[in-house]
Amino acid sequence: MIIEKSFFDRLKQIYLVEEFCGYTDEDIDYIKGLFGNIPKALEEYYRKAGRTEAFQRVQDTWLLPEHFKKWKWTQKSDHMILLNENQGVCRAGIKREDLTLDNPPVYATSDDENWVLCADTVSEFLSAALAYEAVFAFEFCSDDIYELTGEEFSLIESRLEKYPFELKNWIDVNIKLYYNDSDNLLAVLYGNDDDYFQMFYGASSQQGYEKLFDSIGDIGDEM
Repeated sequence: MIIEKSFFDRLKQIYLVEEFCGYTDEDIDYIKGLFGNIPKALEEYYRKAGRTEAFQRVQDTWLLPEHFKKWKWTQKSDHMILLNENQGVCRAGIKREDLTLDNPPVYATSDDENWVLCADTVSEFLSAALAYEAVFAFEFCSDDIYELTGEEFSLIESRLEKYPFELKNWIDVNIKLYYNDSDNLLAVLYGNDDDYFQMFYGASSQQGYEKLFDSIGDIGDEM
């Protein structure tokens, strides 16, 4: 399985969904017809949960079979696009030559010409991006983005649990994800020079939000 069952269970709590909705053989075959193949990891996600409505009510746009049908630009790219930033300034995708691999790397670009590594595998990308996107959809969330010092970032790492995946080079920053309950998340955005840290956070329940705030409410300055 591309994404651990325990994390799929966590996604249900984060997104407040009871059941996932997946794509049909017809939908999958259409994508395969366009691109020649799709990685097994991505196919598994599409079939299990790719059509889940809550996953689409987020800040950025997941590219789905219906989008490939109506947006011709997606068919012309030398990458199979997975996620498009809401203003189109960044997108992530799989190289066409990697589509025969079971779980290939995912790359990001801001100009459709220069692509840099975003995640080592499709499964890591999906896990990290689904978690990251959830922070924007939480009912209970921080009102601001907070700047952190390096010392404050170290405090977060000591107080919270870290997910074993992250996004690299998404809108020119890297993103690590933390939690201390099943329905809360904190995202730390950081640069490659180690002197740039920002965070924002939220939860799907007030209890989860308060538990997170109790741990990190004394950290960071509002931007």
